[in-house]
Amino acid sequence: MDLAFKLVALVVYFGGMIGIGLYAFRRTKGGEDYMLGGRQPHPFVAALSAGASDMSGWSLMGLPGALYMSGMVEAWIAIGLTVGAGLNWIFVAPRLRQYTQIAGNAITVPSYFGNRLHDRTNILRIAAGLIILVFFTFYVSSGMVAGGVFFQSMFGGPYLTGLLLVGGVTILYTLFGGFLGASYTDVVQGLIMLVSLIIVPITAMFVVGGPTAMFASVREVDPSFGSLVSGGTWVGILSALAWGLGYFGQPHIIVRFMAPRSSRDAKYGTIVGMSWMILCVTGAVFTAMAGLAYFQQNRDVQITDATNGESVFLDLAQVLFHPLIAGILLAAVLAAIMSTISSQLIVTTSALVEDIVGGAGVKLGDGAKLWGGRIGVLVVSVVAVILALDPESSVLALVAFAWAGFGAAFGPIVLLSLFWRRLTTAGAAVGMISGAVVAFVWGQFEPDVSWGLFGEEHLYEIIPGFAICLVLAVVVSLITPRPPAKAMEEYDDMLDSLATGEARDRSSEEPAAA
Repeated sequence: MDLAFKLVALVVYFGGMIGIGLYAFRRTKGGEDYMLGGRQPHPFVAALSAGASDMSGWSLMGLPGALYMSGMVEAWIAIGLTVGAGLNWIFVAPRLRQYTQIAGNAITVPSYFGNRLHDRTNILRIAAGLIILVFFTFYVSSGMVAGGVFFQSMFGGPYLTGLLLVGGVTILYTLFGGFLGASYTDVVQGLIMLVSLIIVPITAMFVVGGPTAMFASVREVDPSFGSLVSGGTWVGILSALAWGLGYFGQPHIIVRFMAPRSSRDAKYGTIVGMSWMILCVTGAVFTAMAGLAYFQQNRDVQITDATNGESVFLDLAQVLFHPLIAGILLAAVLAAIMSTISSQLIVTTSALVEDIVGGAGVKLGDGAKLWGGRIGVLVVSVVAVILALDPESSVLALVAFAWAGFGAAFGPIVLLSLFWRRLTTAGAAVGMISGAVVAFVWGQFEPDVSWGLFGEEHLYEIIPGFAICLVLAVVVSLITPRPPAKAMEEYDDMLDSLATGEARDRSSEEPAAA
């Protein structure tokens, strides 16, 4: 009977997501609609979509699991991310919204780079598209892994079945609905995540005897749980805080800043998005504490994922609630997983069709871009599923690798392009490629830095990658010819448009970079 209730909740949830995707399908008429929703989403939709596509399974599995296993020293990641998200909304969102329209009405991050810097060689679009293709394949794979772990914990079924089921439904509504489908489902999923991260830890807290009893049980399990420094090093804390740097370069997040109706919507989005994020992060922290207290008091109940602790939310939902309610709450995990996968697939296929194929000189009509994007969704999904076949993969580890890659490659370039008119094509290209390579190599081989300043701790790869990208982009820009006069005029237009909230597309006056 328990299984039947869970299945009912799951079928209703899946049906709702596919229904939203089909609704968006009817509103998606061409390539720009598929990739950016025609720049018409309400700021509430954009804000929740950015949050839901960002937090993913990390907020319900990765973060609670890390806190459950290691204590509040892992909260530095959440602190860094919250600060980074806030700065992103305040400083990047309004400028990027205006500049992407002024610079040839760019609808992808790589095309924005190319148009912003008037890159006639297309090296920026192609290089950025390839970076997106590589790192997002790992990122999508992390969502597939989370789906498999979810299915194991909820139904006790095979990991592969869960991976294919969750991935299959997400691919289906993304395939048809495009950006609008991903955005609308993100709103529903973001609200489900928020409610679940409030209800589960509060219920668990009172089941274990209230806040005082919970804190007492947590101290019994780990006396140093509440310390932000116990068990950590300055390198570890710095690495955790550095997650915040990644926000400036995440294509699936900053593409949401391109979609609202005007830059003024960014203020509304900041309030909605940051309120949602702070509540979710707080809920994740209390989920870990309530989980520790519950399993300490009920030793006959075992956590499913004893290695990474990433099933603590799933397990609490199942033991504390009626199966039907548990099924609805557990849909929050699916919401987190699926919202991120769908957003990443859209950005990846947009880069593939719009930037790699388009940057290579292949001219595609609007209809060809639409169906090319859908084919790209299938191709990237298949590769991601293959990478996710290993059930021992850590969701947090896969996310960390991809997050660092984007933060190091794109973060400095996004900031420089919005706040420094002197950035050149050569500077952006050298910085971007160098940042991506450093992050990839550092993350893959985890070099032993015990001989240097860092002790035996591994420095998160986003730090050296971001620093090298920033320095090289500035130095190379200063020693190469100044940007074209048109690029300077567009920069001034962007500054002027922030005051009026209206941006004029100059692509009709002068052809943008192909």
